[in-house]
Amino acid sequence: MVKKQNKKLLELKDAGVKRSGRWLVKNITFSVSEGEILTIIGPNGSGKSTTAKIALGILKPDTGSVILHTNKIAYVPQNLNIDWTLPLRVLDFMRLTNKITTQEITKALDMTGVISLVNKDLKNLSGGEFQRVLLARAIATKPDLLILDEPVQGVDFTGEIALYDLINQVTSDLKCATILISHDLHFVMSTTDTVICLNGHICCSGTPKTIVQSKEFIDLFGVHASQTLTPYGHEHDHSH
Repeated sequence: MVKKQNKKLLELKDAGVKRSGRWLVKNITFSVSEGEILTIIGPNGSGKSTTAKIALGILKPDTGSVILHTNKIAYVPQNLNIDWTLPLRVLDFMRLTNKITTQEITKALDMTGVISLVNKDLKNLSGGEFQRVLLARAIATKPDLLILDEPVQGVDFTGEIALYDLINQVTSDLKCATILISHDLHFVMSTTDTVICLNGHICCSGTPKTIVQSKEFIDLFGVHASQTLTPYGHEHDHSH
């Protein structure tokens, strides 16, 4: 029996963006399908956010093409400008720029585990609580494609683990495609289907287990990163 392939939701083919005579990114080719988590990693200035903007249609590529198979996209940017002096409840924040019902808000906050915060002021939330609210706001419209830029910034170690578990669960429940952009290599490596390592171009790509063994990854992040970030794997010996 032939296994059914999940629908591709986004395809980039040899995409590149050039500014002031310099390529910000070049020859970017990848695709992401429903139910899949794809993670983009790389050092500062490597083109991660630029690639996300190409995928979103914010930046038009100077070369190559972008094919979107859906218009239901949600994006959580790395930086969100909020006037923290204003009294803004979670409920009010959820409704900003989004026409969503109370039922949709309740369901999204429940999915991300923060329904109890619906009437709490944003300024009184912890880093982890705020990131969960941001995720709830993004998934309230049930997107097919979810793009998260540094989704665990401002969150402590324990909160990071919980958030990545939550992102996995949301991707599975909504059957959406999720693109993560992060410097947090350790947990990203262990909770993603495909990793793309950028440095202006795609240095290497593949499963977490294969990418940390590649020469390009080691050249970029060092041999220590390769050793410490290798996902846990083991084999059982049943002959005793």
